[in-house]
Amino acid sequence: MKVSAVARAFVLVALLGPALWSRDTPATIAIITIGAIWMLSTLADWRQRLPVLAVATAEAALVGAVCGFTIHSTLGVLGALAVAPFTAGLYRGIQGVSLALSAQMSAVVVIAFLAFDGLTPDEGFGAFSWNMTGLGLGLVGVFLHSALNERSDPLAPYHYAQGLIRQLIDLSGGLDNGLDPVALGGAILSAVRDDLPTSAVVVSVPRGDTLTPLVNKSLGSTDDLGECEDIAVEAWAVGLPVLHDRVFAFPLNTDAGTVAIVAGILSDRVDATRLGVEDRIRKLMRRLAPSAVHLDTALLFAAFRDSATAEERRRLAREMHDGVAQDIASLGYLVDALATGVTSKEQAERLDMLRERISGIVAEIRRSVVNLRTSIGANESLGTAIGSIARNLSEVSGVPIHVTLNEHTQRLRPEVEGELFRIAQEAMNNAVRHAEASSIEVNCVVHAPEAVITVTDNGRGLQASRPTSHGLHIMQERAMLINASLEIGETPSGGLTVSVRVPANHADDAPRSTPIHAKIGA
Repeated sequence: MKVSAVARAFVLVALLGPALWSRDTPATIAIITIGAIWMLSTLADWRQRLPVLAVATAEAALVGAVCGFTIHSTLGVLGALAVAPFTAGLYRGIQGVSLALSAQMSAVVVIAFLAFDGLTPDEGFGAFSWNMTGLGLGLVGVFLHSALNERSDPLAPYHYAQGLIRQLIDLSGGLDNGLDPVALGGAILSAVRDDLPTSAVVVSVPRGDTLTPLVNKSLGSTDDLGECEDIAVEAWAVGLPVLHDRVFAFPLNTDAGTVAIVAGILSDRVDATRLGVEDRIRKLMRRLAPSAVHLDTALLFAAFRDSATAEERRRLAREMHDGVAQDIASLGYLVDALATGVTSKEQAERLDMLRERISGIVAEIRRSVVNLRTSIGANESLGTAIGSIARNLSEVSGVPIHVTLNEHTQRLRPEVEGELFRIAQEAMNNAVRHAEASSIEVNCVVHAPEAVITVTDNGRGLQASRPTSHGLHIMQERAMLINASLEIGETPSGGLTVSVRVPANHADDAPRSTPIHAKIGA
């Protein structure tokens, strides 16, 4: 309503000023009449007792009639024809524009023909031009009507997310190279080795402020991989290919930035100068540009998947803590109330047993909540995350857990860290829940891209498999997902050792896992 009132007042002043200056009496009288019509329309809009569409149509017809009466004596009032379609569009959208424009055009033509037997070419052109101006302003009013009356839909973000996820599902089926970062990294590594004779190659991807090895292949010692990682950091910092004697590195870029850094050491059997390494690297960068886009897409998908998984785990933890855990804890209070009125020793013993069972269930739920909520953050290492879950589990269960860490600053890939963390978590939980261990030792060695995690307890050792137990098989599956080896065996003292190892030459190692069986003396 304020916008329409301001628009009417502005046009009234714009029309009345020139009419008064030129002492155009017919135009002045007509403009004052139109001002009165607009004042009545504004009053009707404010009181809201009459249908808005009827008021807008009547306003347009009356303004058109005034213009029709005065069009032979002056054209200075025709600018008023632009107002009614605009205000009608503000109130009733495109329907209001259509009715207002039709009403005022009809009024102008009918009154002009009845009073003056028609319109001259100049009068017809003026009336048509201002009506078309009114149409344009009316469409602006329609846009403002939509914007001002748009209501925020709380489900809109979800509908938008649904559309994006459906598009992702449809697109993923048409991706020839899939969405596995390791497989795509391996393809890049193979392309480099086919073009450059190398003794070591590493494909690393940025992760925060560090580079994380994705895949690698070395025919020599692990020191070669360390040398590749050093020059990769240099190439990442400058954003350009780097060549030092036989060691090289170059970035793979997309429109979004640097996706990966390829670093390698040339074979001793080739002459780097005669080979033309710099020229070959430039050609490789151009040829691998599509592969960089493929890898970037796979890394984005992996990040999205990990984020969705972490959020779902947090949601389940909240529901368990606020729902099941509270309900079961309230049963404990009920048992305490019943215990005050026992009439026999047998009842007291049974209630004590029930109270212990309830306490055990609550403790188990709390451990599950801790397991669900604990994950590897972007700023903490794998060893730090394992130490955190070990500390929480020890506080809840009362079983001492000693963690030994040996980590380099270089990080493993996020999916590798995630699976290793869950394997270590499951091994510690099994030792607490099923092995009746009184002490647990965890040894975590991470020298990316290699890692070894060992969980040893002094419990009952490897027991017969239960039909409802899937923990060990799940650990096997997690190890296979990251091409790691899993060994589970008994210690000489009768406890159990769970060891998972990620090899250094990660690209060419096939998924493997030792079958679950007792290896006495392991």
